[in-house]
Amino acid sequence: MSAPYIKILLKPGKEQSILRFHPWVFSGAIKSIQGKPDEGDLVEVCSSSGEFLGIGHYQIGSIAVRIISFKPAEINDDFWRIKMGNAWELRKCLPFFENSGTDVFRLVHGEGDGMPGLVVDYYNGVAVMQAHSIGMYRHRHEIARAMHDVLGSRLTAVYDKSEKTLPFKADIAAKDGYVTGSAPDSHMVSEYGLKFRVDWEEGQKTGFFVDQRENRKLVGELSKGRDVLNMFCYTGGFSFSAMQGGARLVHSVDASAKAIELTRQNVELNFPEDPRHEAFAEDVFTFMKDIRNRYDLIILDPPAFAKHRDALKQALQGYKRINTRAFEQIRPGGILFTFSCSQIVSREKFREAVFSAAAISGRHVRIIHQLSQPADHPVSIYHPEGEYLKGLVLHVE
Repeated sequence: MSAPYIKILLKPGKEQSILRFHPWVFSGAIKSIQGKPDEGDLVEVCSSSGEFLGIGHYQIGSIAVRIISFKPAEINDDFWRIKMGNAWELRKCLPFFENSGTDVFRLVHGEGDGMPGLVVDYYNGVAVMQAHSIGMYRHRHEIARAMHDVLGSRLTAVYDKSEKTLPFKADIAAKDGYVTGSAPDSHMVSEYGLKFRVDWEEGQKTGFFVDQRENRKLVGELSKGRDVLNMFCYTGGFSFSAMQGGARLVHSVDASAKAIELTRQNVELNFPEDPRHEAFAEDVFTFMKDIRNRYDLIILDPPAFAKHRDALKQALQGYKRINTRAFEQIRPGGILFTFSCSQIVSREKFREAVFSAAAISGRHVRIIHQLSQPADHPVSIYHPEGEYLKGLVLHVE
């Protein structure tokens, strides 16, 4: 290594999770710190007896270190190039990658790609990166160089969108902007032949919910001849898939007028002047007050109801409430797609909330699909917390 790192020694027995390649070191597991690291500094994690366990980024909070290497390593351009190369090789072998009319996908998925605290989505030549830790943010230029080296001519620009994702306690005046290249003439991407305008500068997350790609495809496969309601539609992804699949009508609902405008623009891109679609800028719960028997396929894809554990109980009540409303009002023989993207809501807790909603409605409900995030959002087998997206497809009699 080019320079010694500050060492963090763990309490006896607390090294076991690291030896099993779990990338988080919790503050309660720390015995001592041999120095005063700043947030984002690289540190060396050691057992209580001083044996090397890993190198990671120090941060203030319950997760004190996020491990980026379980082997001694120099964290330089070569290190990031290897990391990015491994991530790229995985994406290239996935079914959607070639000849599917798709040029939008997740290139880096945090712990799943051995880069905790980093998310990168690829939009038809532009990589949009979000750092969720100060350590990853400090490496943004090396990471951008690594992406250009690995992707070559496929990559024209790297946009950093970390301003709102960095820990709020950190004294970092981050500003979103292009790390390399500049804004392209078009913000157009394609997914299974459907076109979308993506606003990565101002939109939610990195600009588009890439994680629902395969689930949107399934909606299309089940939509033929159905009347479809897409709640929390954002830019309308599920709506277009339903239309592509032959839906009889599609209604898109979101509280954001800006999202509804993007939805309408995207409909015109794919289905110009198609009378089957209508969009509503309205509160979802208000819209669902009286829709009895109007729809026989409903999609519930809300934003994260719980972003921290203190909100878990309230979030589960929110899932129960909105699913109850859908169960009560969907047409007999209807299909309900329902999702949770809250990491702290476990698959079991989400299923319990949906079960409670079904019981309250008194309807006969069967699970026909259990859904998760797609393969370009890989989950490390050593870090099950990376499985954040949960979904159920339900048949309602």
